[in-house]
Order: sequence, then C-alpha cells, then structure tokens
Amino acid sequence: MVINNKVKSTNDLELKDRLVAINRVTKVTKGGRTFSFAAIVVVGNEDGIVGWGLGKAGEVTAAISKGIESAKKNLIKVPVFKGTIPHEQEAKFGGAKVFIKPATHGTGVKAGGAMRAVLESVGISDVLAKSKGSSNPHNLVKATIAALSELRDPAMVAQNRGVSVEKVFKG
Repeated sequence: MVINNKVKSTNDLELKDRLVAINRVTKVTKGGRTFSFAAIVVVGNEDGIVGWGLGKAGEVTAAISKGIESAKKNLIKVPVFKGTIPHEQEAKFGGAKVFIKPATHGTGVKAGGAMRAVLESVGISDVLAKSKGSSNPHNLVKATIAALSELRDPAMVAQNRGVSVEKVFKG
C-alpha cells in the first residue's frame, strides 16, 4: 500500500539488499580500543520501490542485518518510466548534491558508488547522474533518495492539472 510515496506494507515485496558502505568506528577507552561497525544498506524490489537504512553493531554481519531491517521500515515508491526517470531532478542533503537526468534506452546507469546502488535498487536501467559536493556515502544515499522521492509521474501531473497526458508533454 502506498501513501504519499511511502510504502506501508512490505509483506508481498521481494526486496533485494545492497551494501553501500561499511564504516569501522573506534572508541578509545581506559582499557584500550573498542571497535564497532556502521553499515549503510539500500533495499529495493527493482520495480520502483527503494529504501535505505543504517545499522550499527559490534560485528559486520549484525550491522548489515540491522541496516536491512531499518531500510525495510522507510520504503518509498518511485515512478520508473521505460527504465528511466520521468524528468530531471536535483536534491541536496548535507554537503552532498545530486543531479539525475533521464537517458535513452541502452545508456545504462551512469552513476558512481552510493548513487549507483540506490538507482539500481529502484530498477532504473538508463539514467545519467552526477554527484557534486561531498562524496560521503551517508549523505549521497540520502540526497539520491530525496531526489527520487520528488519525482512526479506524468499521469499524476496530468490528473492534478486536469489535462491529458499528451498535453503535459507538449507544455
């Protein structure tokens, strides 16, 4: 069930997870160093639904599983139109700025690192993407998700304006 781009029910979805980054965190105490791990995970069904999560634990596998559970709690629905996005979009989170642009069939996913994981999890197969500013994977994932959540489906735009879908594309 989708309400305002948020997916409420995850029971019938086949979600695939992708590990974006693992960060080893060291805490220095009187007794020595204590290591813990933070994992950023992106989940999606490769058909327009994606979510991200952060898991922190003393072991890598536990951090990844916590990240997956966290990602399943904040899924969003993204309009995918013929393997690409309906229009250009920019977004910013922290110091990371992202720009995504639709591409013709056969272009592939022209994006790096954290953005690639998010875009492939959504099911976008042809897109041009550029990250400007910070390359921090945390902020890049959040900025990419923000850009995807602002995308609007042509049918919804036509319905809101009270015109036909063809008229939306003509201007």
